[in-house]
Parts: sequence; structure tokens; C-alpha cells
Amino acid sequence: MDRKPIGAYEFWFVVGSQFLYGPETLAQVASHAEQMVEGLNSSGILPAKVVYRATVKTPQEIELCVREANYAETCAGIITWMHTFSPSKMWINGLNLLQKPYCHLHTQFNRTIPDTEIDMDFMNLNQSAHGDREHAFIAARMRIGRKIITGFWEDAQVRQSLGSWMRSAIGAVESRKLKVIRFGDNMRNVAVTEGDKVGVQMQLGWQVNTWGVGDLVRELETVTEAEVDTQMQAYRDTYELVTKEVETVRYQAREEVAMRRFLEREGAQAFSNTFEDLQQMRQLPGLASQDLMKEGYGYGGEGDWKVSAMTSLIKRMTEGMGGGTSFMEDYTYHLEKGNELSLGAHMLEICPSISADKARIEVHALGIGGKEPPARLVFEGHPGKAVLVSLVDMGGRVRLIVNDIEVVKPIFRMPKLPVARVMWRPEPDLNMASHLWMLAGGAHHAVLSYDATAEMLEDWCEIMAIEFVHINRDSTVASMKQQLFLSDLAWKLR
Repeated sequence: MDRKPIGAYEFWFVVGSQFLYGPETLAQVASHAEQMVEGLNSSGILPAKVVYRATVKTPQEIELCVREANYAETCAGIITWMHTFSPSKMWINGLNLLQKPYCHLHTQFNRTIPDTEIDMDFMNLNQSAHGDREHAFIAARMRIGRKIITGFWEDAQVRQSLGSWMRSAIGAVESRKLKVIRFGDNMRNVAVTEGDKVGVQMQLGWQVNTWGVGDLVRELETVTEAEVDTQMQAYRDTYELVTKEVETVRYQAREEVAMRRFLEREGAQAFSNTFEDLQQMRQLPGLASQDLMKEGYGYGGEGDWKVSAMTSLIKRMTEGMGGGTSFMEDYTYHLEKGNELSLGAHMLEICPSISADKARIEVHALGIGGKEPPARLVFEGHPGKAVLVSLVDMGGRVRLIVNDIEVVKPIFRMPKLPVARVMWRPEPDLNMASHLWMLAGGAHHAVLSYDATAEMLEDWCEIMAIEFVHINRDSTVASMKQQLFLSDLAWKLR
């Protein structure tokens, strides 16, 4: 996939002040800002570089800085800090123009008050306790969405929160570039995989377009045996080949080469298909889709372009974190009292980035679709904290639903289940979580991520101006009903 690494983005650190304090104070402000930026960058916590851009002192300087940020392709957002006192009316024109994600870092250069040295010079220099309050007012008055982070800039919690927001901001920038290829249409008569593609492009930037399966079939016919050999070697290097049906695996390799060509040619980062529309294809892409997901592509089964796009974006936001992210579906429940669990899987397409061990390439009958038994990767998901994420079209707006979950080692071997499987316990518990998920209209398809957090995804929703619903250990039916009712009213007024 040809796109720059997440670390190629940068965030501009913009410090607010004014000419009132004189050149000596302003020089100290700049020096302190540079030291803070150096400390943030050397922490090893942030996913991208922070760049000290300027200490802005006039409306003209603020507006120029914002214009430059808007047009700088590598700039994924701005971080503001009012070291001294920057009258917030100066920021109105600039903030009106801002098109990049915006974080207000409320901190100060010194951790403690220097008891015996403190004087009015110190007070005039270190004014963020009220300078940031002045700055925060204008953003609130202008109703500008932004991330507020408070605390000392050297503390790990502050840096972790800033790093999480940076990933959300990069996700927002990438969202506006995202292209999704639909190979064929949606599965017939399924509701949740539908949606307003024009509305989504207007709001989230996604370009979602369809190519006929015949186009993919013609691409398949041009794949050479040498290309298949290369892909087969990549499979052997990465996975455990446990089937003797090598020709079946080679067909999946051929499908993967053809789909990758398609995706690269169109500059797409996600795709969907459905077993109901395969035309002359001999197999539903299983192993092929799984291996492409491992590379970072998003996937959606049954033509579900929304979950495909979200899988791609969450993979992008969490790049380099290592826990894994996959397309997922709740399949069946284990309802033993006190040990209720959900078993997640799909017909074929679960991403091996979440595997506990080396995934195995196996061949089994699919049971539906009327095509050859396809090769697929079989494995268990590894234990750990995770989130389950669903983006749904509510008519006139989209809603992102996030459920905190804990993935556990499957409590059964399930030797006859020929697909990848993940077992989890949702918060607050399976029965309540299922109730709340259905109240909110959550889809049967989702994204499962060990790396993304509810905070990261809420920040992304804030930037994209979409609705966010969080199901966690404190959620109740009453609180969810009230939230959804008030949310419906609020969104109707927008």
C-alpha cells in the first residue's frame, strides 16, 4: 500500500502571547516552547513529530499560521498553548479559518511555584493558568470542537493523551482521503450494510464506488504464474500451510494479486464484496482478503463498505501499536450463567494481525455461495482489552458505537469450526451490552481493535462532527435511552 507512514505527519505547536511583555519575555517564551517540544518528541510516546511553529502575538500572525497549517500536507493538526496572556479576540479570524484538528494543551513550563524566587517578572512570564482560560473561552463561544488536555507536560498521562489525540487527528486527515472499492453490490435484503454514500463523502470524505465483479475477473485472467509463485512464497513465509490442496491456495494467491492491483491502481485503502455476487470467480476471497487486511487494507463482508472504511481508518490510527485490528462479527453466544461470552468470527475474513499464534492456511467447504471450498486462515484471537466499533447510518447522520470488551482465550477447542475465532466478554456484561448495542442500532458487523480506545475514537468523532455512543462498565438501559433521546433532539437542530 503506497501511503506515507504515520510518523511522516507533524503537529504544529503554536504558542499565544502579545507584545505587551517586551522582547526579553518573548524570547523566554520561545525558549520554553522549544524545550517542551524537544521533551515531547524525545518521550517515545507520541506517534508523530511536534514542531514548534511560532509564538503568535497579533491577529495577522495567527491567521497566517492557520492558513499555512491548512495547506501544509504534512500538518495533521495544531496544538495551542497560552504561555502568557493572548487576548482571545485576536484568535477569532484565525479559528474561523481553521480546517485542521485542534488541541488545546493547558499546561505550564514549570512544575512548581519557586517559593523564594517568585516575583512579578515570573508572574508575567508564567500566565497559562489564566492565559489558557482566556483562550478556551473563545473556542467555547465560537463552538469550535477541540481536544482539551490538562496537566504537566512532562507527565506520562498528558503525553499519552496527546499521543492518542494525534492518532485521532491523523485518522481524520486520512478519512478525507479514503477510497473504498465495492466489488459488486451489497448482500440482498440486508439493511445495515446500506447507507448514504453521498452524505458520508460530504461529512467524512470517503469516496465509495462500485466496480463490477466482471472487472475483477478480467484482472484475475491477467495474473501470471510468476506473480502467483511470489505470493505463495509470501504465504509460506508468514503462515503455516497445513493443506495438500495447493491449487486451491494458489487461486487465493491469484485473487490477492488481482485485488491488490485494483486497489493500488485506484488509490483505494478498503474494499468490500459479497458471496452472492462472485460471477465467474471460483472462490470467495478468504485468505486473499485476510492477507490484504494484514497489510492495512480495510475489508467489509456482504458489501458492508462502512465497516470496511472503519477497519482501514482504525488500522491507520493505530499503526505501529501491535495489538491488531480486524473486521469482526458477533456469531453466537455462550450463555453459561456467570460466564456469558460472545464468539466472534466470519465465514472467512478475520485479520491475522489479532492472532495469538501463527495462523494456519486450511481449505474447507464454505456451505453457502455455491463455489469451490476456499482457502482461509484459521487461528484464535489473543487475550486482552479491546473495543468493538460499529458505524451506522441513522438517516441524515452517522453514529459511531463503541463497546469496551475483554478478549479471552476461547474456553473450547472447537476442532470442527474451520474459521478464525475470537471470544470476548463485553462490558458491563453480555446481556446488558447486547441490549445497549441494539438500542443504539449497532450493526452485526464491527471492527475489533486491541489498540484503539474509546477516547481515541471519541476524539475522532469530535473532529469529524459525528455522533458518539460509548458502552462501558457504567452503562445502563436508562442512561442509554436518555442519551439517544437527547442526541436525536440535538441532531435535528443541527
